[in-house]
Amino acid sequence: MNHVMKKNISNSMLILTIILMDLLTGMEFDLFVPSFPQIQSHFYLTPFLLEALLSINFIGYCLGLFLVGELGDRYSRKPVILTGLAAFVIGSVFCLCGPSYSILLIGRFLQGLGIAAPSILSFLIIADNYPMSKQRFYMAIFNGIMNISVAAAPVLGSYITLYFQWHGNFLALFLIGLVALLMTSIFVPKYQISAEKESCSPIRYKAIFNHKKLMLIIAFFIFNFVPYWIFVGISPLLYIKYLNVNLAYFGFYQGAIALTFAIGSICLGFFIKYFRHKGLLTLANGIFFISLFAILTAALSETHNPLFITLAVIIFVIGQITPSIILYPICLNLIPEAKARVSALMQAGRLIFASLSLEIAGYFFNGSFKNIGIIMACFIFMVTVTLTMVVKKIKVEDDDVKDHR
Repeated sequence: MNHVMKKNISNSMLILTIILMDLLTGMEFDLFVPSFPQIQSHFYLTPFLLEALLSINFIGYCLGLFLVGELGDRYSRKPVILTGLAAFVIGSVFCLCGPSYSILLIGRFLQGLGIAAPSILSFLIIADNYPMSKQRFYMAIFNGIMNISVAAAPVLGSYITLYFQWHGNFLALFLIGLVALLMTSIFVPKYQISAEKESCSPIRYKAIFNHKKLMLIIAFFIFNFVPYWIFVGISPLLYIKYLNVNLAYFGFYQGAIALTFAIGSICLGFFIKYFRHKGLLTLANGIFFISLFAILTAALSETHNPLFITLAVIIFVIGQITPSIILYPICLNLIPEAKARVSALMQAGRLIFASLSLEIAGYFFNGSFKNIGIIMACFIFMVTVTLTMVVKKIKVEDDDVKDHR
């Protein structure tokens, strides 16, 4: 009995550690975004240079992903995660104590580089040890928890900025990163990598690129990622500076979007086993079409109503829930011996497209939602096209449904 209790406690602490890593991943971006106007004023930055704080973070994240993908498939997950968290903590110190914009850029780069490890390897600890049905359940729960943190982050970030200025947000990230580092060192076991995985070479990326179905799903996830992050990157300037949203309320607009995804994801995690997955994906595509119309309407009408814009984006986010839960485990298991590389390639593609798109959006941003909405709509159209192809070409297993009929 004592052995069983110890095992249950150990498993609970492991799940809690993974949750904390997901919380950090979710907050790393959104917690400091509400301090954009203060950072812009403090360092006398143009919108382009301000957006560079996001882009340099994405570049560091991208580089980190390929390193983590290679090392994560060759060695145990734990030391790679610990190294990444250590880099994140050091980057947070640079951001917190840096006297100049250049030091702040270096800190943001190190934060992006370091967050890559927990971002892609935390779920792989689950994927390595649970069947597909459990993976979908945990994917839904972790997605929900991460997005609760994303929802809470701009609200917390807004109030931290109000009371502690922009430095306070980086102090919060430093403390969360440090706790995650300590808990990982204590509660995450050193999983052994099989001989098959140890023999993998960098050529495995070629095998991934040659896998047409896998690349189709990856393309969908890339296009699905970009519209939301364009909005998140531009919304602080749009809402606070041009739509006159008070800093104290800004976080609620952005937080409502992430909270919608979080609640929907957790609920779907408990009920997805009762529905046919292919039908759910088709329904999601219909929601994407509705969001495309809503965002184009908001853009072309040049509305100055932040609630209307937020609701249009929320419709798109609702469509994201089902594909994220159903397709991500399928994507990881198409080449089981290269899960970390697959996850890294997908995340890297998402970040590269998001970085370029953010810079384009920053360049064309003119103080209204019009140009931003049109750019978002272009990517949402690609989302609908790729998801239609996925539904037609990918075999989506409904074993969970059959077991409950």
